[in-house]
Amino acid sequence: MPDSLTIAQLMHQGSLTFGDGYRTKRSEHGRPGLPILRVAEVHNGSIRPEFSDYVSDAYRSAMGAKISQPGDIVLTTKGTVGRVAIIPDDAPPFVYSPQVCYFRVTESGTLDRRFLYYWFQGSEFWGQARHRKSQTDMADYLNMADIRSLRITVPERSQQKAIARILGALDDKIAVGSRIATMADQLSSELFRHAILMSSDQFTEQALSATAEFINGRAFTKDATGTGRMVVRIAEINSGPGSSTVYNDIDVPEKHLARAGDVLFAWSGSLTVTRWFRPEAIINQHIFKCVPKNSFPQWLVSQLVHRKIDEFRAIAADKATTMGHIQRKHLDEPVPVPAQEALSSLDAQIAPLWERALLAEQENLALATLRDTLIPQLMSGRLRVRDAEKIVEDHV
Repeated sequence: MPDSLTIAQLMHQGSLTFGDGYRTKRSEHGRPGLPILRVAEVHNGSIRPEFSDYVSDAYRSAMGAKISQPGDIVLTTKGTVGRVAIIPDDAPPFVYSPQVCYFRVTESGTLDRRFLYYWFQGSEFWGQARHRKSQTDMADYLNMADIRSLRITVPERSQQKAIARILGALDDKIAVGSRIATMADQLSSELFRHAILMSSDQFTEQALSATAEFINGRAFTKDATGTGRMVVRIAEINSGPGSSTVYNDIDVPEKHLARAGDVLFAWSGSLTVTRWFRPEAIINQHIFKCVPKNSFPQWLVSQLVHRKIDEFRAIAADKATTMGHIQRKHLDEPVPVPAQEALSSLDAQIAPLWERALLAEQENLALATLRDTLIPQLMSGRLRVRDAEKIVEDHV
């Protein structure tokens, strides 16, 4: 039978070390220094650092073990509890914020590092975490004592490695798909930029609002049923669905539905532009659905909004007393729109890249769904490794 051990017991036997982040004082901020890795920058499966705040190098000794190391498993413990990622080998060093816990697995111990990473995504962790994080009237929170008391079913190390290898194969394929989507989008932007630079006479300045209808979502989270379609809020645009995602089984007009390939633009908060690739969803307030006008392609609307996004964010940053946002009048700002001949030429190059990126995102979604289905089955032993290998072989 596999052992059942708490985090505290694993630490005592030398298989694991863990800690929370560094409680930084504002007076300690400065450069040169280490960037602070905050909760919002930890996503499921990856970190997306913004490098906005730094702790001065003068305090390195005080930070001690709270400075990141390649291979650390990081877990968010406050607010959005339970997002988990591994610090990549090529990541610069960070200092963890207090709401980010780190776990370091000892190579010679009883735990496999990637097994622990996947364990944090499984039902054994979440069953315990949901109970512990809700024992406060404040925001969801896991404290250090909560984490030490977490109990892990630990199979033989060879079994752990086999489980991690299967799940890792899916994550590796997802990483390839992400690179394909990123490269396709980058190439699209470069082609569009180059066309403007080299053939400016084939572009005219037009209002952004003349290229698309910007349809604002509505407050669809009120009295949500908890079933049906996802309600897309700014959080879902930034990080995808999570434990706080709202679902609602209601009829809404077509104009408030997001389907794969639609361009969505969060006009407050993060001011993010994205291509929707998930199943049909309902668009909440503070998000525009950008519907092309005059038979313009989706990729063009996306390129034009992206060209203005830095300007829009600067406008939003000036809203000191409210959540940063733009106003309708800002959508009338001019953007370079290609004439028909130039558009046709660009469409022949960029449309296939747009479709390839969308396909890669949808394939990744299917792979992630398969991975998330396998995790509890493998962790509990209900699915044998050899059977899981056969399933995964058909997808990688």
